[in-house]
Amino acid sequence: MTTGHGSAGGEQPETPETPGAPARERPGVRGVPGSGASNAGGPKSGAPGAGREGSGPSGPGPSGSGSEGTGSEGPELREPGLPRTAKARPKALRTGWTTGTCASAAARAAALHLATGRPQPWVEVALPSGRRVTFAVERSAELRRGRTEAVVVKDAGDDPDVTHGSHLTATVSWREGAPGLALHGGVGVGVVTRPGLGLEVGGPAINPVPRRMIGQAVGEVIDLGTHGVDVTVSVPDGEVRARKTTNAKLGILGGISILGTTGIVRPFSTASWRASVEQAVSVAAAQGVPAVVLCTGGRTEKGAMELLPQLASVSFVEVGDFTGAALRRAVEGGVPHVVFIGMAGKLTKLASGVLMTHYTRSKVDTALLAEITRTGGGTASLVERVAHANTARHAYELWESAGLLESAGSELCRRVARVMARFTDDAVTAEAGMVDFTGRTLVASSRLPDGGGLLP
Repeated sequence: MTTGHGSAGGEQPETPETPGAPARERPGVRGVPGSGASNAGGPKSGAPGAGREGSGPSGPGPSGSGSEGTGSEGPELREPGLPRTAKARPKALRTGWTTGTCASAAARAAALHLATGRPQPWVEVALPSGRRVTFAVERSAELRRGRTEAVVVKDAGDDPDVTHGSHLTATVSWREGAPGLALHGGVGVGVVTRPGLGLEVGGPAINPVPRRMIGQAVGEVIDLGTHGVDVTVSVPDGEVRARKTTNAKLGILGGISILGTTGIVRPFSTASWRASVEQAVSVAAAQGVPAVVLCTGGRTEKGAMELLPQLASVSFVEVGDFTGAALRRAVEGGVPHVVFIGMAGKLTKLASGVLMTHYTRSKVDTALLAEITRTGGGTASLVERVAHANTARHAYELWESAGLLESAGSELCRRVARVMARFTDDAVTAEAGMVDFTGRTLVASSRLPDGGGLLP
């Protein structure tokens, strides 16, 4: 079941095009000032994690601390509270558009001006889902013969996004020589300087889906099989805006990233998202499903459905960052089996005991990944490289290059499954699976010792 909202900062779930449910206050326990709740809404009395502060352990029973293995029970279980932006609102939250969608709209406007000689006040572009949306063009101009530029202003909706109001600018010009589209990053678009992001080092920080969207938008206007064009995406104040992001830590320098997987920005770190996740699990439980499959986003949900076709579609829930809330509701609904499907980053956070994984409330623990590398049979040199990995994806790529992806990935999944079981006081049978970065291929899983699991 599709629920909730995506964020421009990470994987964005494929979600319904209607806004999320209005945020609502929930009865809770001690904690967040002004809301009367902790644990981002708080568990009900008697539920797993009840009576714990949002900044403290969220799971029942004794907890260890630090990495797996430092205590008899494993890492401390933590379910941090929501960011301050997640206040209850009297109406539904407004969705917006990713930088990638806005860049594709600007590119189409510039391409139309180049091809027709006329500026366009409006343009229509396709989202990855196939839905088409219309954008106002802020400005379109011919810079010189054979070179045009157009601007679309980003509207991020109600998402607390530092790129809201950015002027996504596309410059399009004819290119001599081979046909096709050459994409460049201009002023205010970051340059990738480290591995681990799935982008070429030295190239612009324009993610794969926006690249395809830009190519489609321009290709609908200009025959790229016979003509060559250069497309440069820029954001005039992108370098300043990037100071409020984690780009520099990730090795993206000089500007923002052009992001998006669905084209739509949906407010992510909000009470309404958590409520929609809880509701989805409750609906599945009410239908008596044998298992709930928690997926981090749209890509992982599609992959999980293909992997587990025997389960009804209602069993699949896009959980986003709210794994703890979903597990708690699964226990309340009597769901006997919970499977988590995700990519390396979310799995690493869960393995370290963090049950609310929003990027503002948790970080990837590379020391944990290094320990998993050692347990999985990695050399001392590989362990050291993973310890200094730029991202969880970087660690994944290091494992893959060393032929250690399955063994290290399976160890990571086993630790996630143990955290899930501990958080629920073993009320559910827990499994975890890691998919590749397409979200469609299972590369490792926790594998139940008795062979009775759902995952291969």
